[in-house]
Amino acid sequence: MTRELRSARHGAVLTFVLAGLMVGTMTVRIPALTDKLGLSEAMVGTILLAWGLGALVTMQSMRRVMARVGSRAVLRAGGPLTALSLFGVGLAPDLPLLLTAVVLFGMAFGVMDVAMNAQGSAVEQAYRRPLMNGMHAGWCVGAISAGALGALAIAAGLPFTVHVTLIGLLSLPVMVLLGRTYLPEPPAVETPAQGRRRLPPVVYLLGAIMFFAFMVEGTVADWNGLYLRDELGAPEAVAALGYPVFEVGMLIARLTGDRLRVRFGVRGMLTVSGVATAGFFAVVLLAPAAVVAVAAMFFVGLGVATISPLTLSLAGTATGTPGPAIAQAGAMGYAGLLLGPVVIGFLSDAAGLRTALGIGVLLGLLIALSSRLLPGREPATVTHLPEPEPEPQPVRAAA
Repeated sequence: MTRELRSARHGAVLTFVLAGLMVGTMTVRIPALTDKLGLSEAMVGTILLAWGLGALVTMQSMRRVMARVGSRAVLRAGGPLTALSLFGVGLAPDLPLLLTAVVLFGMAFGVMDVAMNAQGSAVEQAYRRPLMNGMHAGWCVGAISAGALGALAIAAGLPFTVHVTLIGLLSLPVMVLLGRTYLPEPPAVETPAQGRRRLPPVVYLLGAIMFFAFMVEGTVADWNGLYLRDELGAPEAVAALGYPVFEVGMLIARLTGDRLRVRFGVRGMLTVSGVATAGFFAVVLLAPAAVVAVAAMFFVGLGVATISPLTLSLAGTATGTPGPAIAQAGAMGYAGLLLGPVVIGFLSDAAGLRTALGIGVLLGLLIALSSRLLPGREPATVTHLPEPEPEPQPVRAAA
């Protein structure tokens, strides 16, 4: 394996780590943000929605851009812009400027997210073996690091502005340096008629599966703590453990997911993941005590973790270049991340939180059923481990 290819893989993983760190930093300091600007819970919800909509808008608009210039050029711009916009979120002195900064942060992240997944797909295809789960494990590492650094910042009395701007400032030069490691993609020759053509149906099926998986992730992130506290009577400290335990389960699954894919294939893994998600979410809802529900959250994380990396990886092989298909599937997935918590909120008002969370079981079953519609065979570029290579040969530099 060439040095250039190893560098591209490490650069892609570190890009995922930084993305998880930047988004996680804003999330973990939301309580400090409410104190800084005196925000109500409803306004916090509005801010999060503005961030998500900003990301969704740019994701949906990236198909043509990615087809024309490729992930390397887009990521070289989107990564630093995400860091700069996080810096703006930290410095925003009032609500109108905060909303503006959050929308810009969401839009920049939408560009970065699509491009880093497309770059991950390009690296995966160059390696000729599954790597996407390991890259998404980098996101988990970044998110967990954001939580740990946030806890330290809170303990040290570091204000929201100082903490968030510091993360943005530190991330900016690293993102610029990582831009040197990204792989170029083959240029896409596209006529105007092709540009208007719909993507292959499998891309929309993968987007639907990702939509279901992200609804589960959003539901757990936003509602599990309230469920543990209000429905199971857990103390605040115990209720706060649900999401970190879920994230640890996701991290472990993603660290092992690529090897499992080689053995069982995408369709088999997605089917099992959907059934596991449904089953363990049912355990959470039927748990007689909070400690049982928290333990089950770990297994829900194991179940749902590999779904989005697998669907994005497969989408990346559906067309000549990975960018447009990943942009479409990613936009559908993030729509689920936005919609899930909202749906739970409305259902909870009508039928109670425990009943509303039953949608997690239904979503797991939909993932399993939808996965059976996928092709039985995967593209050859990502279904086997490479054979041992002979002595290294001189490699022609990429154009």
